[in-house]
Amino acid sequence: MRILLIGEYSRLHNSLKEGLLSLGHEVLLMGSGDGFKKFPVDIKLGRRFEKGASKKLKLVLLQLFGFDISEYVLRRDFKKIAPKLKNFDVVQLINESPFQTSPTLELEIATYLRRNNKKIFLLSCSTDHISVSFAFAKKIQPSIFTPFFEGKVDKNQIAAAIKYLLPEYKKLHVNLLNIIDGIIASDLDYHLPLLEHPKYLGLIPNPINTDKIKAIPLSRQKSEKTIIFHGINRINYYKKGNDLFEAALKIIAEKYPDQVEIITAENLPYSEYIIKYDRAHILLDQNYAQDQGYNALEAMAKGKVVFTGAGQNFCTHYNLATDTVAINTKRTAKEIAEELENLIEKPERLQEISRRARRFIEQHHDYKKIAKTYLSIW
Repeated sequence: MRILLIGEYSRLHNSLKEGLLSLGHEVLLMGSGDGFKKFPVDIKLGRRFEKGASKKLKLVLLQLFGFDISEYVLRRDFKKIAPKLKNFDVVQLINESPFQTSPTLELEIATYLRRNNKKIFLLSCSTDHISVSFAFAKKIQPSIFTPFFEGKVDKNQIAAAIKYLLPEYKKLHVNLLNIIDGIIASDLDYHLPLLEHPKYLGLIPNPINTDKIKAIPLSRQKSEKTIIFHGINRINYYKKGNDLFEAALKIIAEKYPDQVEIITAENLPYSEYIIKYDRAHILLDQNYAQDQGYNALEAMAKGKVVFTGAGQNFCTHYNLATDTVAINTKRTAKEIAEELENLIEKPERLQEISRRARRFIEQHHDYKKIAKTYLSIW
């Protein structure tokens, strides 16, 4: 099959591409690289005029003339490469707004892809109209809006998410539903809101390249330091629960000054980020989720013990009644610190969870198995 993957946020489409290539399919990946993360893509197409002097120029033009130069340039660039984006058996959009441009242009691009290819599918991955509506109505807890409900952030700080509630984004959502062949969820945070949707095709877990990502034996003696990694994306600071992690780490650093090493990394490109956490035993990923994000899954593949979304919905879905494969992040810094203390004091528990984490990834997230699942759904 000839497959066109549109958009990249977390390395999901790169890993899926690797799985599909290993099975003998032809795959082209088009995306922006996702800002500072700089994920590899075959065709780079993204918004410009987003920082520095060029952003100031854009804002002046927008204010004076109502002219969005970012949208203009993106449309022009797409038209140049459009002839290369025809005659694929499958096109998959990573999100309702894969280019982070206006709803009008997003639909224009999606409509072109629909007309010139055999099938088109939509991933519910990251925020979109359905998942945001579901979470904002408090039908799922915790969610990315928990910090907002708790008064930690205001509407301006969650604008990138709640924009999907605006009429123009609802219209984009409705129009996309009319042209796609189906919707696929990438994890439980997007699966639960879609359960009754007529175009929902099911949850396909994130693919992890288990050949490329090797397990790093976690052999920590009680006399050795426990290394904890905390990666911060400043834009999503409260959304990920970084404030709680930092408070918990302060408690741990004071209680175990000679037994713990804390590594903090902020806004790093993906290639640098993964090197930073290789030395760690524990990775602090996120707080307000039902399932693991991509960073968590790759860390689990390496045998790290990850603090992430691993609560009742997750355990039920994967039938993990007694086997802990990740630490479900608690809602207070004190509770997180207590979980960390337990791991610091009991290295044998750290090692048990490490081994289970790797087995879980191999069983449920192996990139070749996941690629085969996508092929069967498509």
